[in-house]
Amino acid sequence: MEDYFMLIISAIFVNNILLIKFLGNCPFIGVSSSMDSAKGMAAACIFVNVLASSMCWVFQKFVLEPLSIEYIQTLAFILIIAGLVQLVEIILQKVAPPLYRALGIYLPLITTNCMIFGVAVLNIRQDYTFMQAFVYSIATAVGFSMALILLAGIRERFIVGKIPKLMDGFPIGLITAGMMGLSFYGLVGIGK
Repeated sequence: MEDYFMLIISAIFVNNILLIKFLGNCPFIGVSSSMDSAKGMAAACIFVNVLASSMCWVFQKFVLEPLSIEYIQTLAFILIIAGLVQLVEIILQKVAPPLYRALGIYLPLITTNCMIFGVAVLNIRQDYTFMQAFVYSIATAVGFSMALILLAGIRERFIVGKIPKLMDGFPIGLITAGMMGLSFYGLVGIGK
C-alpha cells in the first residue's frame, strides 16, 4: 500500500507530468486562459488518460507481446487514444454543449496530447502491473489537472492586474508556467 501512496505523490507533485516531464504543454497554455475550459479539459484528460492507459496496457500485454509485434506499439496506442477521444467528443457534444464549444479545437487535440500517449508508454517502460499502471494514470492525470487549474486561476487574475502590454497574454502565461515548474521542481528528490 505504501508503494501506491508513493506512486501517487510522486506522479502528482514530485514528477508532475506537465511541470517536470514537460508532456502536454499545448493544452496547458491554450486552455488555461479561463477556469471553465480548464476544468473541462482536466475532466476530459482524466477520463481519456485513465481509459487510454488501461486499454493500451491490456493491448500491449495481451496482443502485442504475445504476437511479438511490439514494434507497432506507437501506431496501436495512437489508434486507441484517437478512438477514446472521439467517444469523449461525442459524449460532451450531447451532454454538455457549452463545454464542448468552450473546449473548441483543444478537445480533438487530446488525441495528439503527448501527456496521454506518454503516460501509456511510461506504464509499459516502467514495467508496471495493471494496478500500478491504473493508479499511475489517475495520479498523472490529477497532477496535470491540478497544474492546469492552478494556471487558469492565476491567468484569470491577470485581468485585474497591471501587466505591461508587451508581456500581456501568451508571454506572461509562459513565464507563470515556468515559475510553477520551478516550484514543483523543488520537490524532486523527496521520494528518495
